[in-house]
Amino acid sequence: MKKILVITNMYPGRISKTFGIFVKNQVEALRSHGTDVDVAAVDDPRMGKPNVLKKYTKWMLQTMRQLVSKGKQYDVVHAHYVFPSGFLALAFKKLFGTKLVVTAHGGDIDKMPHKNAFIFNQTKNILQNADHIIAVGEALKEEIVQTFGADEQRVTIMSMGVNRDVFTPTNQQAAKQRLGLDPNKKSLLYVGNIIEAKGLRELLQAYSSIKAKDADTALHFVGSPKKEAFLQELKQTIEEQTIEDVYFLGPKPQQEVALWMSAADVFVLPSYIEGFGLVAVEAMSCNTPVVGTDVGGLSYLLRNDHGVLVEPKNEASLQEGIERVLYNKELQHTLTTNGEKQAQDNDQEVLTKRLQEIYEKIGEN
Repeated sequence: MKKILVITNMYPGRISKTFGIFVKNQVEALRSHGTDVDVAAVDDPRMGKPNVLKKYTKWMLQTMRQLVSKGKQYDVVHAHYVFPSGFLALAFKKLFGTKLVVTAHGGDIDKMPHKNAFIFNQTKNILQNADHIIAVGEALKEEIVQTFGADEQRVTIMSMGVNRDVFTPTNQQAAKQRLGLDPNKKSLLYVGNIIEAKGLRELLQAYSSIKAKDADTALHFVGSPKKEAFLQELKQTIEEQTIEDVYFLGPKPQQEVALWMSAADVFVLPSYIEGFGLVAVEAMSCNTPVVGTDVGGLSYLLRNDHGVLVEPKNEASLQEGIERVLYNKELQHTLTTNGEKQAQDNDQEVLTKRLQEIYEKIGEN
């Protein structure tokens, strides 16, 4: 049996049960399939210089302890996010010849490396030295190969997977009743971090225009703000423009998120950048139609009537896309049917076995 060390700068902890939950889900799925997995992780989402210094110092010390005390025991070190996680993971490879797997999630490819030359060069070095790279979306694979010179033969496109035992359809009216929602109101839902880059200003304005024409609509946000100032900006806009039926619900456990998805009439993901868009597949797995921006992984995920693609940073396009779904039963049926196929293709059970096969294959080389 392979012994794996997962190194990640996002993982649920005491402060946030949803921070990097997709990494924890994969770790637990691997363990349930018999893989021995240790974790060295940042489990604190709080920002600000003092918090960042404290949590990253703690993480580096934890990883170094693993390196000194158990480094020789690991067959594979799996880094989630190329930099900085891959930077720490590379030490195991250099010292002990441990096989290195890196999962690129999006921002670590199209955002982080462009902050400065040091991070760009480290990202390139990590990708070129990895024994295998997992890109969560097709656009990321192209960037990894073309910009960073990674060997295409060592890159696999594979999402983190959806737990279909959790994200399973519930009758919409029953879900609304359980959540105390008005059964006559059409619900728009967003799930994710409350940050500017997710296009939430545009979503709020698109909803405002829809609400002006159709009073029987509501908008629900599920997730945590990374910067309280941005959340307050959205709330101020709501107050100044008197936009009714907008609710910020905070983070929720995954079982409850799935219930909100089942209750929603349309799930909206208006991101400026998106490596894959796993949360959109989770909505599809609950048989909820998805509207998302034509960026990154969403461009591939929602094409061919698996969802509705709209222009990023364009509230008029977003409004039109949402209205197409809300008032077209035939389109809703098409999106639900095709979305189910995407959910099947991204079933966590199937992808966990594929990941184990990657671990085994690189161990043979």
